[in-house]
Amino acid sequence: MERIVALAGNPNVGKSTLFNRLTGLRQHTGNWSGKTVATAVGRCGDYRLVDLPGTYSLLPHSEEERVARDYLLRDEAEAVVVVCDACCLERNLNLVLQCRELCQRVLVCVNLMDEAERRGIRVDCAALSRGLDLPVVGITAREKESRERLLAALDTLWTAPAPIRRSPPYGQALETALQHMLPLAEGERLPARWLCLRLLAGEGLSASAKLRRAAEAERAELRLTPSGVEDLLSAALSAEAARLSARSVAGEERAYGKRDARMDRIFTGRLWAFPVMLLLLLGICYLSIRGANLPSEWLGIGFARLETVLRRGFTALSAPPWLEGLLLDGAYQSLAAVVSVMLPPMAIFFPLFTLLEDAGFLPRVAYNLDRPFQRCHACGKQSLCMLMGLGCNAVGVTGCRIIDSRRERLLAILTNSITPCNGRFPLLIALLTMFFARERSALLPAALLCLVLTGSVLATFAATALLSKTLLRGAPTPFVLELPPYRKPQVGKVLLRSLLDRSLFVLGRAAAVAAPAGALLWCLAAFRPGGESLLLRLAALLDAPGRFFGLDGAILLAFLLGLPANETVLPILLMLYRASGGLGDTSGLGEIHALLLQQGWTGVTALCAVIFTVLHWPCSTTLLTVKKETGSWKWTALSALVPTVMGLLLCAVAAALGK
Repeated sequence: MERIVALAGNPNVGKSTLFNRLTGLRQHTGNWSGKTVATAVGRCGDYRLVDLPGTYSLLPHSEEERVARDYLLRDEAEAVVVVCDACCLERNLNLVLQCRELCQRVLVCVNLMDEAERRGIRVDCAALSRGLDLPVVGITAREKESRERLLAALDTLWTAPAPIRRSPPYGQALETALQHMLPLAEGERLPARWLCLRLLAGEGLSASAKLRRAAEAERAELRLTPSGVEDLLSAALSAEAARLSARSVAGEERAYGKRDARMDRIFTGRLWAFPVMLLLLLGICYLSIRGANLPSEWLGIGFARLETVLRRGFTALSAPPWLEGLLLDGAYQSLAAVVSVMLPPMAIFFPLFTLLEDAGFLPRVAYNLDRPFQRCHACGKQSLCMLMGLGCNAVGVTGCRIIDSRRERLLAILTNSITPCNGRFPLLIALLTMFFARERSALLPAALLCLVLTGSVLATFAATALLSKTLLRGAPTPFVLELPPYRKPQVGKVLLRSLLDRSLFVLGRAAAVAAPAGALLWCLAAFRPGGESLLLRLAALLDAPGRFFGLDGAILLAFLLGLPANETVLPILLMLYRASGGLGDTSGLGEIHALLLQQGWTGVTALCAVIFTVLHWPCSTTLLTVKKETGSWKWTALSALVPTVMGLLLCAVAAALGK
C-alpha cells in the first residue's frame, strides 16, 4: 500500500537533492491547488514523496511557509521527514520542534554529515534522538548507503508506536493560558495545544466561537499583542533548539567555514564584489563566443550539404517547385539557421551558468544586487528573478512568485524582459562580432556582450525606479537570503541537466516555431500580387518609422514576426532581405555580414539593432505567462510597453547622434 511522506526542511539543506536521489525520474512538478507555489511529487518504492517548499518555520510569514504548514495540517502525509544541515543543526531544530508539535510520525534526517566532519563538527544522532524523543538518522545524500539507511529508518517508523505530540515549554504565562483554553479545544479537528497557541497568536484558524473568545480574553489578560505572543513562541523554540544542540553537537556549529568567509570577502565585499562579478560575466561571454564560432560554422556547412542532398531527392521524385520551396527554402532553411546559430552558444553558456549556480555563486550575485534594488524601492528578491530571466523570461516571470508583496512582484514582472533571454543571445553575439569585432579575437565581442548585459541591468534599475515612483508607489520590504556554503559543483550532473533541461528544451521550442514560421514566410514571399511579394510590401510600410529609429522596415517586421520566439528574428530578417524568400548560404557570419552590408547596414544600424534586441516586447510565451501570473491584460500590455518604449527612445537617440 502506498504511503505518503512529506519532506520538509530549511532552504539549502540538500532536501531537493535527497528528493531527486530517492525518486530519480519517477517524479513530476506542478503547483499546489489554488496557489502559485510549486511542488514536486515522486515515488520511491512503496512511498509517495512530497517535496514541501523550503521553509525556516511553520509560523507563516510567506506563501511558501503557509503552503508547507497547511499541507501538514491536512493530514495527507502519514509521516514527515525533516531534513537538517549537520553544519548548523541548531537553526534547523527550530523547524523540527514545530513539526514534532504538529505531526505524529516525524523522522529527523541530519544531512551533510561528511561536510560537517570536514569542518570538525560531530553530531551525536543517538543523543539528539533521546532529547527529541524522535528517530534520528545521519546521512550524506550523495551516498547510496546513506539513502538506504534513511529508507530503513522510514520503514521502522511505521512499526513503532506513534509518539504523542510534544511541544517545548513556552513559559509560565503562556502555559497558564493554555491550561484555561485546552478544555474548550476538545473535539476540534486540529491538534488542541497547537491550535490554542495559534489562536493566541491571532491567526484566523477554524475553531469554535467559544475558543476564539477565550483566546482573546487570555491575550488581554496577559497584556500581549499577537506579535508579542509570536515573540514568546519564537524565543521558546530557539531556547529549546539551543539546549538540544548543546547536548548533541561537538565542535563549533557554523554554516560556513573559514574558506567560505575568505571567499565571501571577495565575492560579497564592497571593494571586490562588482569587479569580480563583471570578470566572471566576461569569462562566461568569452568562452561562449570563442567556443561557439567553429561549431556554428560546422553546423552551417552540414546543413548546407544536407540541403543539397534533399534537393536532389526532390528532383528525383519530380516534386512540384512550390513544395520544394515551401519545405526547403522556407521550413528547412529557417530551422537550419536557428539550430546552427543558437545551439553552440547555448551549449556552452548554460553549463557555465549552471556551474556557478551549483557552486553557490549566484546567491552572492543576488546579495550584491539587493542594495540597488532597495534604492529603487523594490525587493531584493527581484535580483533572483532577473537572473532567471537570463535563461528564459517566462521562467523569470514565474520566479517572481517568491516575492510576497504584490506591488514588488508587479515591479519584477514588468521589468523582467529587459534582461535578454537566451533566445536573444545568438543575435547579439552575431551583430557584435560582425560589426564591432570582425576578424579579431573573441575577447572584444565578449567584452561588448558583457557591456550590453550590464546595460540591461542598469536599464532594469531605471525602469524599476520609474515605476515605483509612478504607477507602483510604495516602500521596499526586507527579505532574508541565506548564502549557501561554497560547494564543488557536480560537473556531470550539471552538464546533463543544463543540456537536457535548458539547451535542448529551449532549442526544441525554437525549432518548433522556426520551421512553420519559415514555411509561412516563404508563402508570403512567394505570393506576389502586382509583381511584388506581400512580405516586401509589409516591410515597405514599416520602412519610414524604422529609418527614424535607425533601423529599417525589414528589421521591424522581423521583430514583429518573431513574436512567437526571439530565436527566429535573425532567420526572418535574412529571408526578408532575400527577395526570393530563401535564406541561401548562411554557413558562416561572413556571408550574413555581406548580405547585411548589401542592404545598407552601417555601424549605427547595428548599434540600434543591438539596442532593440535587448529592449523590445517579450515573446508570446512570456506575455501569456505575465497574463497568467497577474490575471490582467493591463499589466500584460504594460510589460510589453515598458521595454519597447525604452528601446525605441534609445534607438532614436543613437540614430540622431549617428547622423
